[in-house]
Amino acid sequence: MPKYIAFLRAINVGGRVVKMDRLRALFEELKFTNVETFIASGNVIFDATAKNAATLETKIEAHLKSSLGYDVATCLRTTTELVRIAATDPFNGEAALLEEGGLFIGFLKSAPEDAAIQKLMTLATPTDDFRVAGSEAYWLCRIRVSDSKITYAMFEKALGVTATFRNVTTVGKLAAKYGR
Repeated sequence: MPKYIAFLRAINVGGRVVKMDRLRALFEELKFTNVETFIASGNVIFDATAKNAATLETKIEAHLKSSLGYDVATCLRTTTELVRIAATDPFNGEAALLEEGGLFIGFLKSAPEDAAIQKLMTLATPTDDFRVAGSEAYWLCRIRVSDSKITYAMFEKALGVTATFRNVTTVGKLAAKYGR
């Protein structure tokens, strides 16, 4: 049975608070098993018999919208995919050397078109650099994200696909705990 990680957007940000026990219960209502949450930022780990991630994403999004009253974009990855993503180092170790800022991974609903990737690259600055690999986008921010002129919304608009972001540290911890 595949193990998935659901990266949820709009959970516990912007005044929308969902307790983790409630979030786990919502996933259990969908008949998923071994449901766990990882930190309170919308990371849900679960087992499902279904093997089509796009179908599962649609099912989860519909259930969360009907239960919570607002859209919650959902990007699923298997644990195998997550291990690969966590091991990707698109900036050749530079992120590990930063005193502030860091590497952020955008989980995309779908792989962006080449033209969209080029549009994203026009946003690059001396403090912000980007890479895209399949359905993941990597943002190296050499300063605190709050001080950057780039926002998640600008990133998403340039790529033309829905995304949710996590710090590489969170992704690494998830991969270490659940990657098999």
